[in-house]
Amino acid sequence: MSQQDPRDRTDRDPVEPRYGIGGAAPARSALTLRAVLAGLGLLLCAGGAVWAAATGGPAWLVVVLVVLAVVAVVDLVVIGRRKARGEPG
Repeated sequence: MSQQDPRDRTDRDPVEPRYGIGGAAPARSALTLRAVLAGLGLLLCAGGAVWAAATGGPAWLVVVLVVLAVVAVVDLVVIGRRKARGEPG
């Protein structure tokens, strides 16, 4: 009985990310998908803001759509900088 049980986890490094919950790898951002979604959001929000302003829609709707379009632009800038650094995704 001097052999160690192979299921014993005391010899593993607890900081090693492979040994997380369920042995899952650490999450990474899918930058290309995020860029596509941000671009789509920018087009829809900017177009919606122009349409709402042109048809006399409520001012709060125009403001909300413009703010969301600005958020999408900021996200695209962040994605572009991360891609330029060479991050995968």
